[in-house]
Amino acid sequence: MPDSAQPLSERLDALEIRIAYQDETIETLNATITAQWQQIDALTRQIKAFHDRLQQAESNAPAAPANERPPHY
Repeated sequence: MPDSAQPLSERLDALEIRIAYQDETIETLNATITAQWQQIDALTRQIKAFHDRLQQAESNAPAAPANERPPHY
């Protein structure tokens, strides 16, 4: 291989290595984002379930008279 082609070959190798690392990083980030979205979805469902339970508990709670003084008065 001529001397003038050596730097080009080295540059090409460096670019290929760099792309390989970038591909690995992209895959890792994609997996992380996917896991985070799954966790967000699960937490959103959990919050909705808690909200529904709270609404149900509030609707089943006995209504307090509006003008009644608290017992400590």
